Amino acid sequence: MIKLKNPERSQWDKLTQRPSLPSEDLKNKVGDILENVKQRGDTALIEYAQLFDNVALKNLQVSKEEIQLAISCIGDTLKDAIQFASENIYVFHASQKEEEKIIETRPGVSCWRKSIAIEKVGIYIPGGTAPLFSTVLMLGIPAKIAGCKEIILCTPPNSQGKIEPAIIYTANLIGIEKIYKVGGAQAIAAMSFGTETIPSVSKLFGPGNQYVTKAKELALNHGLAIDMPAGPSEVLVIADGTSNSDYVAADLLSQAEHGTDSQVILLSTSDEITRKTLMAIKSQMINLPRKSIVEKALENSYAITFDDINFCFDFSNLYAPEHLIIASDHADDYVDKIINAGSVFLGNYSCESAGDYASGTNHTLPTSGYAKQYSGTSLDSFIKKITFQKISKTGLENIGSAIEVMAESEGLMAHKNAVSIRLKS
Repeated sequence: MIKLKNPERSQWDKLTQRPSLPSEDLKNKVGDILENVKQRGDTALIEYAQLFDNVALKNLQVSKEEIQLAISCIGDTLKDAIQFASENIYVFHASQKEEEKIIETRPGVSCWRKSIAIEKVGIYIPGGTAPLFSTVLMLGIPAKIAGCKEIILCTPPNSQGKIEPAIIYTANLIGIEKIYKVGGAQAIAAMSFGTETIPSVSKLFGPGNQYVTKAKELALNHGLAIDMPAGPSEVLVIADGTSNSDYVAADLLSQAEHGTDSQVILLSTSDEITRKTLMAIKSQMINLPRKSIVEKALENSYAITFDDINFCFDFSNLYAPEHLIIASDHADDYVDKIINAGSVFLGNYSCESAGDYASGTNHTLPTSGYAKQYSGTSLDSFIKKITFQKISKTGLENIGSAIEVMAESEGLMAHKNAVSIRLKS
């Protein structure tokens, strides 16, 4: 990690930039993939599977036999853990249902909103070296609670053309039946445009690398909606003299192991905690299976010491981290200082891993500074709000004159007449 002490504010913008591929080059590459899949459908997907995943696929959809085989491969301990996590995630997201309220703005004028599920949604589940079956829970459960009629799941196969059994098991557990062996930007293209095998959807969900994130952004140009720009994972930890340096190091490493393009940031008011944390990182990472990935991610990561805790929060709000950990015995005192963050973890025992798996909150969160304007995935992500109004004769009499005056002032006489013709009758 790059170690800094009290960097000037003029440097902060540069320090909050994420590691990334050249934007124009990335856009062109992903744009070509989207257009190829749009024009050639399944043929393009099979070619990309050979190119990127080194596998010759005969069928894109996971069969019923493959589902049953995957279920039999999962041990009871893991099944119990997935069930435990799913219950917590269900409870938290079910609590987000809103009661329909009819508001009478004036006598005879009733207005309300109704939540309607998005009919067709597509969820992308990262595979590769870390198949995120936990993300199936995070996206599938709120989609089911919302009442989405069709849920399409795409995830990359391995070199044997197989999907991680835990992904299949988890999808089956929560009732997702349509699972496809497609990864990367081509999966986003397939769900955007539809192919001979994969149906098109109305909204795309799920994290991924920079190619997946760029594909989702480009899909917006084709009338698709997306949950948020959710790219490479990141965490920012704010530590003080009450922090446990071993815990802090473990939290930083837990995000660094996601990928070489991940980024972790340590902000501290204690030189001693910073020093101990960096030492703990070295000792803890020695035996990590993904050590080489961690080392690469740490090359683009920072350990910054500030003299004032307020500078830590100012920097954090500018960075707008996906995950924010306040590793302090006084974490509750700092809640009001947090403006931009995807998900916040308060105190020395609130490890980010809890949110990733089993506490109940959603781990699909905005990255790359998008926490300034996006929320993490929730039940609301899978529904749309339709407003209703019912106006009686008395109601129109109560608001009609205001409508007539405003419409006439804007020069929209047909609007005025729609009210006037009723009032006259």
